[in-house]
Amino acid sequence: MENDPLLQSYKIKHLELKNRLMTSAHEPSYAEEGLPKDKYRLYHVERAKGGIALTMTAGSAVVSPDSPPAYNNLHAYKDEIVPWLKKLTTQCHDYGAKVMIQITHLGRRTNWNHSDWLPVLSASPVREPAHRSFPKEAEDWDIERIIKDYADASERMKEAGMDGIEIEAYGHFLDSFWSPATNKRTDVFGGNLNNRINFSLKVIDSIRKAVGNDFIVGIRLVADEDWEAGISKEEGLEIVKKIVSTKKIDFLNIIRGHIDTDAALTKVIPIQGMPSAPHLDFAGEIRKQTKFPVFHASKINDVATARHAVASGKLDMVGMTRAHIADPYIVKKIIEKKEEEIRPCVGATYCLDRIYEGKETLCIHNPATGRERFIPHEINIQSNHPRKIVIIGAGPSGLEAARVCSARGHNVIVFEASNNPGGQINLITRSPRRKDMIGIIDWRMEQCIKSKVIFHFNTFASKDDVLSENPDVIIIATGGTPNILNVEEGSELACNTWDIISGSVNIEDEVILYDDNGAYPGLQASEIIANFGSNLKIITPERFFAPEIGGMNYVPYAKTFIEKNVNILINKRIKKINKRDNRLLVSISSDYSNKIETAETSQVVIEHGTIPVDELYFELKNNSYNLGSVDYNSLIKDNFNEKIENSKGSYYLYRVGDAVSSRNIHAAIYDSLRICKNL
Repeated sequence: MENDPLLQSYKIKHLELKNRLMTSAHEPSYAEEGLPKDKYRLYHVERAKGGIALTMTAGSAVVSPDSPPAYNNLHAYKDEIVPWLKKLTTQCHDYGAKVMIQITHLGRRTNWNHSDWLPVLSASPVREPAHRSFPKEAEDWDIERIIKDYADASERMKEAGMDGIEIEAYGHFLDSFWSPATNKRTDVFGGNLNNRINFSLKVIDSIRKAVGNDFIVGIRLVADEDWEAGISKEEGLEIVKKIVSTKKIDFLNIIRGHIDTDAALTKVIPIQGMPSAPHLDFAGEIRKQTKFPVFHASKINDVATARHAVASGKLDMVGMTRAHIADPYIVKKIIEKKEEEIRPCVGATYCLDRIYEGKETLCIHNPATGRERFIPHEINIQSNHPRKIVIIGAGPSGLEAARVCSARGHNVIVFEASNNPGGQINLITRSPRRKDMIGIIDWRMEQCIKSKVIFHFNTFASKDDVLSENPDVIIIATGGTPNILNVEEGSELACNTWDIISGSVNIEDEVILYDDNGAYPGLQASEIIANFGSNLKIITPERFFAPEIGGMNYVPYAKTFIEKNVNILINKRIKKINKRDNRLLVSISSDYSNKIETAETSQVVIEHGTIPVDELYFELKNNSYNLGSVDYNSLIKDNFNEKIENSKGSYYLYRVGDAVSSRNIHAAIYDSLRICKNL
């Protein structure tokens, strides 16, 4: 490992980075009042502790009040940010990690209707579809004050003891001047390329004058917008060369593509089922032509690809951002020759979909991310009182319970009714695009096997089976079964989405899918039906389709539905299903009208979440110490206490995941982690 390309140091000017791995700038949406307080700080410190060379904070910190923080961005225009950043930087430095921050004016990539209610800006009044705002064309006085705002913000970052800054120029204000798609000006900031980059060069010059030559200044920039209306590859290279020639920039962070729509965004930041590292060669070409330090991040989720990127000379620093959201200890595990123990990023993009909906970043299968104040990333504290713990179910919640309990030193036995682990994830992975989700199961199984968890597969555990083990704790992780009882009449005539996904029911030539959940099962089943070639109509009572699915993950489904001419009806409910000869007659109502419509079809598929498989839980409940109860107050405060409600009990009893109620993978895993880490 001494010769591992990823573990070699890298120097920019005076700044030495101890290895070649970094997290690129991203906004986890942990800020409080625009400031990086404890939650924000501990998130970055954890990655520093894990051995990363550079953590790039913010994505991005906004330099002006008329750049409303669409993603709960940090406020770089506030003086009070300095002590908070200084604390973050100092603590990361304690672990040998360098810290930079990305600064920006969001331009049109935000909304006017919050914060200070100021109009958003762009080079020209061209609307961004994603954020929907109609921007004001920047005037001369806007340009002058924003140039100063960049300089002032940079000074604050230097005062905070940070190691450098990165200017953001893709999809934001600066590059709105570069792109023919967004710059329609006829003044000195429009027209030819020299005019279009004039504003950015003024910003760079102002920043450099403010911070001096001994402070690192880089730029994350789009060098090819990859569409006819935008910056071409040739023009992008020219922009790069002009910026490098100023000798006022120390590194380039290369982006390819545009981000003004969800579909375009997924090409820049690929999601599950899309190729890995799609722009690596492009970034390498920029490095070759400029002979300048190049950083890059775009779905580089695995160590092998990162290692190749450095070894082949394509990159100087590799951004593994989503990978470090899943596992902050990647570098530590590389050094310790434990790469096989890295918790994999499965590409679910749960993290980003939440951000773009105004929610905090969470990893689909690492609940500790963003909760570092209360939840450990590694279970390394042994219980003082090892116990025998029986878990029923080997889906994600059951395996997480087994992993955590065994890491705590308990004797763990798992009963699973099927012949393999995975639960509902085995259904998810029947879609080729989502096959990487099995990493959630594989990683936990490997951890459980190493810690000698005992598994009994093909065992539909009864009450007697469980009690024969004389357990101290029983955890019910039996999941749920499809719920189709959301129509007034005729539900027995319908099948469910699991039937379609599993292939246990033949797909008919004409199908109505009733999605009264708005999550992945409805989309996955719909895609299978559409690809089968059926005439598919989707009905949902929602005011827009699939509200539980983020914009990025919705993209491939939308593509299929458009290409296969799927008919989607919103604001409609299926009221009744009746037989008519060998067909089904469907009665359709609406919350907004008393009108009843009818439609004939060959098959009705219903998606309405799951019903808990909880029979065993209730059979065991009365003989438990806690009668199945959970002290929520102690649970959420991270000092979980086991309750004694029945002094004559024989064991503690808990249920987790869909065995409680229909939720998602993250909720199921989080249930188990925060209960079991205290057992």
